Amino acid sequence: MNEVIDTSKYFGVLYEPKSALVFYESLNKNETVYVEHFDMDRNGSPINAHPLTVNEARALAKSLKIDEEKDKAFLKPKGILANNILHINPSKSGSVIWYTKAQERQLYFVRNLEIPNGIAKVPAMLWFADKEQLSVFALINDKRPTEKTALHYAPFFNVYDDGSVCMGTVDVNIQNSASVEEFIEKWENYFFNSYFSHLVGGHNPIDGNLLNLWKKLLETNESFPVKVLKKNNKTLKNLL
Repeated sequence: MNEVIDTSKYFGVLYEPKSALVFYESLNKNETVYVEHFDMDRNGSPINAHPLTVNEARALAKSLKIDEEKDKAFLKPKGILANNILHINPSKSGSVIWYTKAQERQLYFVRNLEIPNGIAKVPAMLWFADKEQLSVFALINDKRPTEKTALHYAPFFNVYDDGSVCMGTVDVNIQNSASVEEFIEKWENYFFNSYFSHLVGGHNPIDGNLLNLWKKLLETNESFPVKVLKKNNKTLKNLL
């Protein structure tokens, strides 16, 4: 007796033609191009020929752009990972943990604080961000952090006691195709190029007066006094 074998499981995904584009090029020296759009009937034959419309061209461009962004994986590094990158979570929302050594940065303050804008020395910092939210912490030295490294409150205005940053009116726009290097650069710029304005929830991140500290550092250009930093009972491991 002949046995009937179901071979459908071996078939791939089937596609049927819906439309087609035909590109015509003139034979004269100008070599102008004309694009014609065709719908397809049930038999796969072209029908309803018409010039490609603006809306159809936009839809095509949009689909090509989406495919292009898919080829650029989110948080894919451009090359060898920099030593300051500590952890990457390359999921859909994605997140990165990195650190920066003590450095000079341009700082901006709202007028009400009566702190002049200018360049000042900031401490080493640990950064933790995804596509929508940034958290920052202070470090007492420039050594590369380990899981056991103690974190301190970041000595800045606009930072909650859990380290998350109040971005205010900053328009955060991280592209789905951003490399890890672009991601880090954008977040650092968002943080330092926005205006510091207030202590969030009355949280004072240092031992002392934060307003007076930044006035002094901007005036004297002294190194940041890490002795004023306060521990927040977290280590790097708590962020992983």
